[in-house]
Amino acid sequence: MVSYIVYFIIAIGATTVGAITGMGGGVIIKPLLDVLQDYDVSTIGVLSSIAVFTMSLVSVGKQIVQKAQIPYQIILPIAFGSVAGGFMGQKMLEGAVRLIPDNGAVVIMQNTILGILILGVFIYMRYKERIPSRGLSGVVPSILTGLILGILSSFLGIGGGPFNVALIMYLFSFDIKSATVCSIITILFAQVSKLSLITLTTGFSIFDLSMLPAILVGAVAGGYIGTLVKKAMPDKKVELCFNIVQLLVLAIALFNIVSNIT
Repeated sequence: MVSYIVYFIIAIGATTVGAITGMGGGVIIKPLLDVLQDYDVSTIGVLSSIAVFTMSLVSVGKQIVQKAQIPYQIILPIAFGSVAGGFMGQKMLEGAVRLIPDNGAVVIMQNTILGILILGVFIYMRYKERIPSRGLSGVVPSILTGLILGILSSFLGIGGGPFNVALIMYLFSFDIKSATVCSIITILFAQVSKLSLITLTTGFSIFDLSMLPAILVGAVAGGYIGTLVKKAMPDKKVELCFNIVQLLVLAIALFNIVSNIT
């Protein structure tokens, strides 16, 4: 019973923040589950992906009902690109697990990549006023962006994370609230491709999903609450929340690296 409560708290906390900031929640869930060390890398990735998929589905549905401004001409090609990237990222993760049978070594690799990306995004967000955005448009840049984000999302098992928001802001000159909407939709499509690939290949029976009910309930609640909170928050508060979460995730990633090395 205690375990269910712990996993529910992790899921609702992470997905609420994920819906507010556009990070998806997996960027918090994945490293926290690494800390608990209850499951192997593959199972943690699946649990994280299901939670993020659920949250993003609820969040996107809520925003459509609220008639949020969604730049479909940009986000749809990004989303379709993320589907292909999601397949590629999952295959890369499966290959890494086969090549590196030591679970701890895979955790170190994932958290190192995550930490480097988080640090880069934090620096960008800190100095973005001095960094001219690209103002890109069109199908090709959008699809390539989605491909990159989909690969990172599936390979790291985090559902997108802050680099979705930062890259969309930089490449397409969006404000943070518009970028978070685009990020959540991209995350939804990327997780669809990853979970579909698992369904068509190994299936879910090989994973220990005993904690999934607690995670699903938390993810549904988090997606709903986070979307409501974000609508009421000014851009500056959303950005502040975004930056605080980045530092938190960086600290967790560093902890996972050190604990698995020692």
